[in-house]
Amino acid sequence: MTDWPAIIAADFAMPAEPSPADLVDELLGALCSQDPVLRDEQAYPVLASWIVAGHLDGELIALGDTTLRLFGRAEIQARTFAALILAALIHRDTAAGTLDAGTVLRWRDGFADWWLAETDLRGWDDKLGWLHAVAHGADVVGELGQSPRLDGDQLSGLLDLACSRLLSPTGYVFAHQEDDRVALAVATVLTRPEMSPAAATGWLDPVRRYFEAGRPGPVPIPAANTMRTLRSLYLMVDRGFRPDPDQPDKLVPAHRTEILDAIADLLHIAFPHQL
Repeated sequence: MTDWPAIIAADFAMPAEPSPADLVDELLGALCSQDPVLRDEQAYPVLASWIVAGHLDGELIALGDTTLRLFGRAEIQARTFAALILAALIHRDTAAGTLDAGTVLRWRDGFADWWLAETDLRGWDDKLGWLHAVAHGADVVGELGQSPRLDGDQLSGLLDLACSRLLSPTGYVFAHQEDDRVALAVATVLTRPEMSPAAATGWLDPVRRYFEAGRPGPVPIPAANTMRTLRSLYLMVDRGFRPDPDQPDKLVPAHRTEILDAIADLLHIAFPHQL
């Protein structure tokens, strides 16, 4: 087994041997491991760093297609960490133009099929560590939201996807900042210049129908998760945000006022004391 801590200590330098293909195969296998240290603290940062640094540019399509197949694995950790690797691949293409639009859109479709269907939404497991299907999926949405491969209609589709994920039936209450991660992804999409005022707010129509159909009694968990996400999104749209916390300038959606008004109206439906 490769000494991944040594590679990390060497500033993620790629060793001369074994071959890059063998190293990637080992890393992808480690992403399926039940050991959270091997998976989350070693395999993921090494593979993501090599992707972002361009060390695997010649293999990105094959690597992405293999990553998509992880969404079909039985192990929840394999599925959720596949999302993080897909986010890194899309990030690399945005930075370096290494892929074609068809590939990125094909990956988007495979990712969306998994993210909407995933039922194990636990953020943390005492044995497995971080799982975070919602948060890791939101990271993919955020990277797609910055990709030049997506046009205006496809960006609107990302907003619809996030909305559908929020409103899907679940027994899991967001407990590990999933709401913030989804809000960040949505805010990122909303900054794209292709967004019209109608597109920037129209994706919220299903939320309005959902809230208006509510009945007295316990708040449904999807409603609670959606309210939390909208509150976080309101703050990001109002004050601005940084997709990369190290970047100096914050982003603010062009249609800030319209978005804020639309979110405020929805939160007023959910809790009339909010004006």
